[in-house]
Amino acid sequence: MATQKRIGLYFGTFNPIHVGHLIIANYMAEMTNLDEVWMVVTPHNPLKKKKTLLDDIHRLTMVRIAVEDYPKLKASNVEFDLPQPNYTVHTLAYLEEKYPDYAFCLIMGEDNLKSLQKWKNYQVILDRYAIYIYPRISEGETETEFDNHPKITKIDAPVMELSSTFIRKNIKKGKNIRPMVPYEVWKYLDEMNFYK
Repeated sequence: MATQKRIGLYFGTFNPIHVGHLIIANYMAEMTNLDEVWMVVTPHNPLKKKKTLLDDIHRLTMVRIAVEDYPKLKASNVEFDLPQPNYTVHTLAYLEEKYPDYAFCLIMGEDNLKSLQKWKNYQVILDRYAIYIYPRISEGETETEFDNHPKITKIDAPVMELSSTFIRKNIKKGKNIRPMVPYEVWKYLDEMNFYK
């Protein structure tokens, strides 16, 4: 039997996608045993206020533009058609059913690991899926139950302290943020007058 294709799911609002996201996604695709990384654009995170969020379709378009030159990276709108609010556990179940030949795992920052216990059915996620953690500079300690958990792998990816919030604020202030986002994404943002 052929081995299952391993897909890493990297969830985010990507509002907008920036080079930090790409560096992490590409690192996961190239330096781990994953075959592909799907950048799953979240329509509306139950934990985030929606007012600064660009329309789903624009955020998806920017992710598509950003990953064009990376064959192992894919933009995914899987959550757009699922019931709101989106819960990761439901998305995983849906993907597993739709792609029975793929093995899915989660990619998340260390900061998300700290709030994992607040996630809906987090125990189910931990039992069934591998989780790849990339480092973030963040406050507080990770729950000790996650320290040597067999499903959790800490990946020594570069620490990226660039945030979409920082980019949005500085676009609003009229600052040049071009090096922080892929060039084609910058052109799209600029032409559409987003975040101004």
